[in-house]
Amino acid sequence: MTLLDIFPSLRTGMPSRLDPAVWPRDTHYDGDGRITLGGVALADIADQYGTATYVLDEEEVRTRCRAYRRAFPEAEIIYAGKALMIKAIAEWVTQEGLSVDVCSAGELAVALAAGVDPARIVMHGNGKSFDELDAAVRAGVGRIVVDSLTEITLLSALATEPQRVLVRLSPGIDVHGHPAVRTGVLDQKFGFPLGSDAANEAVARILRQPNLRLVGFHCHLGSQIHDPDHYGEAVRRMVAEMAHVRQDHGVILTELDLGGGHAVAYRGGDAEMNIAELADIIEDALDAACARHHFPRPVIALEPGRAIVARAGVTLYRVLSIKHIDGGHTYVTVDGGMGDNSRVALYGARYEVVVANRHPTGPQMTATVAGRYCEAGDILAADIRLPADLRPGEVLAVPCTGAYHHSLASAYNSVGRPPIIAVRGGRCRELIRRETTADLMAREVE
Repeated sequence: MTLLDIFPSLRTGMPSRLDPAVWPRDTHYDGDGRITLGGVALADIADQYGTATYVLDEEEVRTRCRAYRRAFPEAEIIYAGKALMIKAIAEWVTQEGLSVDVCSAGELAVALAAGVDPARIVMHGNGKSFDELDAAVRAGVGRIVVDSLTEITLLSALATEPQRVLVRLSPGIDVHGHPAVRTGVLDQKFGFPLGSDAANEAVARILRQPNLRLVGFHCHLGSQIHDPDHYGEAVRRMVAEMAHVRQDHGVILTELDLGGGHAVAYRGGDAEMNIAELADIIEDALDAACARHHFPRPVIALEPGRAIVARAGVTLYRVLSIKHIDGGHTYVTVDGGMGDNSRVALYGARYEVVVANRHPTGPQMTATVAGRYCEAGDILAADIRLPADLRPGEVLAVPCTGAYHHSLASAYNSVGRPPIIAVRGGRCRELIRRETTADLMAREVE
């Protein structure tokens, strides 16, 4: 028996041990020691909707949209839909004044179904098919980011009215980190190397097409970038290239899209992007570059995705078993894993894990949280601290799972993908229902 069992009133005075760097702002322990998000106990959500389940704090998403608009009042903020593209998110971010970028016909369909103004949609992707480009043109999307010479040919055949386009350039900036997220280097699959013959040819071809309007350049440096100086360097290089286009073709490009990739903290102590500092550095670099090249100031666009939705998300799991290996690890197996969070296997991502249905105060153990899928590498978190008296049936919560979890989720082992439950003001509602075995079987052809 603990002191809290003897004096339950002490629970209300318990300090929160939830790191504000990785949890939504409206997260705390209630009087019963349970974690609540948006005024709703996570354990209640687990009971009502089952597990594994994604929980999304609507107010956190909206607050982060507002923070970007405050930091960049003259820039266009474009939500990067690949982080999490569902109708509710598209509605929330556009209500907060953001545009939306999509990179497939499916994401475009979601945005349109959510009522997003097509003029505020940007179409991305390094492998856009004829059908996808056709869908984008027919929908009247505001801009299409050209990623290859082939796309120019296709667009010139599809566009019957002037279509605004951007050319994606690789500025040759290495932000280091995992190879899978370094997209600003010259030798990679996206865009055209800055200053290359291919980039020059892309510009020239677009300018020759009567129904294509080249309005600017686009670049993306990578993901999880916490040093804002990289963006200052990107501004300098991209404005210099815009000046070359003016010199060579007599055309002034008016838009510069710097992409996203702003880092968020997944665990306490992780570095993250300071957007106020980023705004200052971009502003200074833009002033200096435009003055140096006597070039009129372009409209800046930024594409945060992870930075908008990552910290708004929490994933819930129920403990299935606890296994102590003599001379080895303690494995806590849960009812989810790499099917709903593939980032650990793909990128070596690391997460915090806490008990959601009670506030543990006793001894702890070092444990590895393992997934339910039939892969030895299906590990959600290694060597973390959990209560020594953890029991099957308890609910675990993993913070900062709003970005790239639902987007990358699979039906591996024929396990359906989790639902998404939104919370706000003490209420919860289902945004995406759980994928069932019947859903999976419906694709079978007799």
